[in-house]
Amino acid sequence: MSKNFRSIVLIAGIVILAYGVYTLVQPETQVSVGDVDLIKVQDNTGSYITIVIGIAAIAFSSFFGKK
Repeated sequence: MSKNFRSIVLIAGIVILAYGVYTLVQPETQVSVGDVDLIKVQDNTGSYITIVIGIAAIAFSSFFGKK
């Protein structure tokens, strides 16, 4: 694997992992109108998938790039 491709995959993995963690911990959407509070519960399935893809990209660039 070329060094440039390995670096690109590593950087992309770090960015994807950071985005997945950000979407996981971002505050839930809340709307308050008078005495009524509406809270939208966040579905974190997409965040978990994004985190796993980021970890896989980092592992791919780290382990398979050392040939």
